[in-house]
Amino acid sequence: MFILTDLRVMLRETAPAHEFDPEQKTSASELLDQLEKQVVILREELLR
Repeated sequence: MFILTDLRVMLRETAPAHEFDPEQKTSASELLDQLEKQVVILREELLR
């Protein structure tokens, strides 16, 4: 769940407009990919 914290930090840094520079967009995309993978794992483990 540290991924969510990292995303929150990015959102705070870019508030209020949340306009990401290219590096931040790449970072956010990677974090969201990781988060999606973790959600799939949680779903599989919890709902077997």
